Amino acid sequence: MREFSEDAETTIHPQTVIERFGSWNRAKRAAGLVPRRFATKEELLSCLRALGERIGRTPAAKDVDAHRGLVPSKSLYWHTFGSLTNALREAGFDVPVGEERLERAIEQGEELARELGRLPRFADWSLARKADPRLLSEWQVYRMFDARRGAWSTFQFLVRDRLLERGILVASDGTLRD
Repeated sequence: MREFSEDAETTIHPQTVIERFGSWNRAKRAAGLVPRRFATKEELLSCLRALGERIGRTPAAKDVDAHRGLVPSKSLYWHTFGSLTNALREAGFDVPVGEERLERAIEQGEELARELGRLPRFADWSLARKADPRLLSEWQVYRMFDARRGAWSTFQFLVRDRLLERGILVASDGTLRD
């Protein structure tokens, strides 16, 4: 309301808007905007879905921050749903957590290894993610492992084990052999 009244091009007083629509939030809804403080769960979920359509993937926290005019703050999602992850899941996005997330990373690692003909390196993953935003980010994968040093090696070891289970030999240099 303050921004509205401070806009030099506004010729209407905010109180006039309130009298016309019954409340400032009703006026915002009529204008196709979402009230920040009193948004319904469905309005919040709708904003997340619209953001996902706009960026072509599941939104991340940084996307919510970058599109503050289009979607409310992360803190409102956290307050309403318990976390942004819960909100994304309720909005219909596929957001893996815990063991499901690790399994997804290993599956994606196996697929990338087959494409590359070797175990993926951190830089390989970064390039692959740019081509396919559905992949977990290289940092999301890296942070799954508590090891300060060797986190990526730990991930490669798990991918190697998965490949071996599938009958694909992995040489000591990480190359795949049939």
